[in-house]
Amino acid sequence: MTESPITTPFNARSTAADVVAGVDLSGQRAIVTGASSGIGVETARALAGAGAEVTLAVRDVRAGERAAREIGTGAANQLIRVAPLDLSDQRSVAAFVAAWDGPLHILVNNAGVSATPEMRTAEGWELQFATNHLGHFALATGLHRALAGAGRARVVSLSSIAHVQAPMVFKDVNFRERPYDRLLAYGESKTATALFAVEANRRWADDGITVNTANPGAVATNLGRHLTEEDYANLPAYDFKTPQQGAATSVLLAAGPQLEGVGGRYFEDCEQAVRHSPETPLRGVAEHATDPVAAARLWQLSLDLLADAQQA
Repeated sequence: MTESPITTPFNARSTAADVVAGVDLSGQRAIVTGASSGIGVETARALAGAGAEVTLAVRDVRAGERAAREIGTGAANQLIRVAPLDLSDQRSVAAFVAAWDGPLHILVNNAGVSATPEMRTAEGWELQFATNHLGHFALATGLHRALAGAGRARVVSLSSIAHVQAPMVFKDVNFRERPYDRLLAYGESKTATALFAVEANRRWADDGITVNTANPGAVATNLGRHLTEEDYANLPAYDFKTPQQGAATSVLLAAGPQLEGVGGRYFEDCEQAVRHSPETPLRGVAEHATDPVAAARLWQLSLDLLADAQQA
């Protein structure tokens, strides 16, 4: 039987603050990656404002501390922490996981890089796939026990409309055989983050963990710092959102009562996405990003890559 699509009272213009109005997250612990700027800091602000203890997991600790101070001045909740996390560095991910103690109720895999020149990690992995997917994969699987220990937990995986033109090329995820295409690499990394949610939800639902994908929409943040003027000229006519609006779908999936028990789905504009089609070029989710067979294959590939790196 086909599942009914999820709709909510919110829409593309709703803000993160709108979504958590009246929501009480007291006693819950949350991690938001990349929370020193952009939609990450707005996600953290909304969760903290609703009473959660929020850890800003950031590469630049000084920027994270500035964000924490700024959030703290606007929220009654002062339980805002900062911890170093470089998702492109598996040692950093392992250290973050090892330092975490106790249950985890909310994990928002928000951080990311976009359209970078060809760069590789110490393992030789293509940077966007390594950061956007593998880093978050290692983080989430490493924190699985903490998520299960919460009783009920939610994981949010951020994707992008860029995924629609970029199905996974499993035989060459690291662009060793293909000419490097920075926009295609970004799109594939965002297909990967969506597939992660599908398989993680299947594996972890019995542990009380639900996992969904959020497409925040087009938001002008420093994520686009590698885009050129030519890139911007060739972009479709997106209806850009503010960071507060861009964070709304993530916050809905992390804290909205409407999503209790719902997992394995792809959301945009605060509702479950329609199937992408030529008639909706700037909306929707492609079949290749929700394919359970591809999701299982990516999960195993990710485990294998991480295992190989540990043995090297």
